[in-house]
Amino acid sequence: MTSLWPRIEPLLAKVGKPARYIGCEDGAQRPVHGAGITSWLLVYPDAYEIGLPNQGLQILYEILNERPDAVAERSYAPWVDMEALMRAGSVPLFSVETHRPANAFDLLAFNLSAELVYTNVLNCIDLAGVAVRGADRGPDDPLVAAGGHCTFNPEPLADFVDLFVIGDGEEVVGDITDVVREWKASGRTAGSRAQVLRALSRVPGVYVPSMYEVAYEGGRLAAVTPRYPDVPERVEKRTISDLASWPYPKQQLVPLTEVVHDRLNVEIFRGCTRGCRFCQAGMITRPVRERPASQVRRMVSDGLARTGYDEVSLTSLSSADYSGIESVVGDIINDPMCSGQVSVSLPSLRVDAFTVGVATEIQKVRRTGLTFAPEGGTWRMRQVINKLIREEDLYGAMESTFSQGWQRVKLYFLIGLPTETDEDVLGIAELARNCVAIGRRHARNVTVTASVGGFVPKPQTPFQWFGQTTSAELHRRIRLLRDATRRDRGLSLRWHDPEATLVEGIASRGDRRLGPVIEDVWRRGGTFQEWSEHFRLPLWEESMAAHGLSIDDYVHRHRHPDELLPWEHISAGLHRDFLWQDWEDALAEAGVEDCRWTPCYDCGACTGYGIEHVVASPVPPAGGSQGTGQDLSTGGAVPVALLPSRVAQDVGLAGTKGIRP
Repeated sequence: MTSLWPRIEPLLAKVGKPARYIGCEDGAQRPVHGAGITSWLLVYPDAYEIGLPNQGLQILYEILNERPDAVAERSYAPWVDMEALMRAGSVPLFSVETHRPANAFDLLAFNLSAELVYTNVLNCIDLAGVAVRGADRGPDDPLVAAGGHCTFNPEPLADFVDLFVIGDGEEVVGDITDVVREWKASGRTAGSRAQVLRALSRVPGVYVPSMYEVAYEGGRLAAVTPRYPDVPERVEKRTISDLASWPYPKQQLVPLTEVVHDRLNVEIFRGCTRGCRFCQAGMITRPVRERPASQVRRMVSDGLARTGYDEVSLTSLSSADYSGIESVVGDIINDPMCSGQVSVSLPSLRVDAFTVGVATEIQKVRRTGLTFAPEGGTWRMRQVINKLIREEDLYGAMESTFSQGWQRVKLYFLIGLPTETDEDVLGIAELARNCVAIGRRHARNVTVTASVGGFVPKPQTPFQWFGQTTSAELHRRIRLLRDATRRDRGLSLRWHDPEATLVEGIASRGDRRLGPVIEDVWRRGGTFQEWSEHFRLPLWEESMAAHGLSIDDYVHRHRHPDELLPWEHISAGLHRDFLWQDWEDALAEAGVEDCRWTPCYDCGACTGYGIEHVVASPVPPAGGSQGTGQDLSTGGAVPVALLPSRVAQDVGLAGTKGIRP
């Protein structure tokens, strides 16, 4: 296939940030297409500077290109200026490696990390010259795939995406490649598209919406039924049980232009058992799987040597929970190869896992801002959401932070949570104000930013039955906070647009009837809806009304316990009765301890894999959360995955069951 570069190059002088479209990054692959090769175009449906650092895309990019029977290239949503020129010149969506047209690939695979990119997905499919609706595609068209956290409710995009990957993608992309390779070898004859989709529906972790009938009754979802006996009634997520077997990315992409998170990123563990009831990521990524510390050090050392970065981010859902985090951070910073010039950042810090030791190590090279997420303004609220952080935990973390020389801290909070009162909202101001006071005992110019977002109840969480707080009420609570903090020096308040929160609620909890709404918003120019300058709430309101759908019904209504939810045929590994019990515990303001240190709550996440949570330290730290079993014969640490549950309890991993009644 001829490269589109001669048609693309003249456009670059007419757009902002032309480096978005040229590729050539350090670490970029040089794929060779050919007969018998299955070709993937991995598309991040947002601007290049947002999508380039995405680890999920980079991991699959390397894994596929290591296969002898597959190649993978990348594409990103072209910004509005470039899109206008592409459409005017009939230039289709293209890859950044070889600038091939997107419709020359066998699969267009989208990463869905946020619901507000859904209209961008449709725009990219259309720019590729492919029919937007799956039912209108023929055997010569690419298969449209999607993965990422949003696929745990795939139904809003069911009309447009041929297959969804549920869960971890490292293994399943190989299985998909095998099926597509056989399809190509058969000649992709007329009618074969339905056959290959049926074959893909039998791959564990793959959901093919066209293989299911959906029925409604009285305005409610009544049933989701497989069309054929060999199609599973419920699609179980894919989980890789051993993170050490997948040391990716080995060659992180180093961009030629500025991007977000422009540093070396190394994933240190996957999953979380803290049990925060609002957190979809923590629920759907269980069980915990830690990368061995020796592998973390090697990936950091190799990555720094190859990329030249002077900052490392150790990524996870709660990085300070990693076993032996202090020693790992210290080893990186004190490594002679780094010459004391490499800094370490820990995103997603929990205040109850942040210690003076961690603070001391990460500030040795340079101090940037630190971010913590108390989420709720009062202890009562944090019990409801199971973020069991007491005020003394937060203030202790602030003391550790400011005493080591930091002067900027950001605190994340949610408003609109279940049972929230004005007292809980004003508690945010009180917590932030007290943090400023602690900082001023150490320096005069400290700043604390309280960042507030509206809560969206997500699928596959205990709060999936909760009716989302209205935009008007979120605005009122923001005004309450703004008035309470107006005169506080050193304290700034920021908030997420409640209207964008509303649309996120529509997209995250919708069923298949939402598909025409998304298509209508896109056709009326509603792309880049996650960008404030392009977000247009009236498009969503008008499209919902035009298709006879009620925003109140989709977003603000509490769900009945017996109601069939649109995503219940997609399994995150969690039992429905576990989620319902946790919802009732939330209403009772009952917290639940981290299950790594208590008897199993039988959530279901570990059952199908024959493993317990894989962690690596013999004893949990004071007030902390890390640990494994201890090999009593040798004194060495062994992963809990290797121990039967009863034995794990016998060697001290199990304590009381916590606060749950």
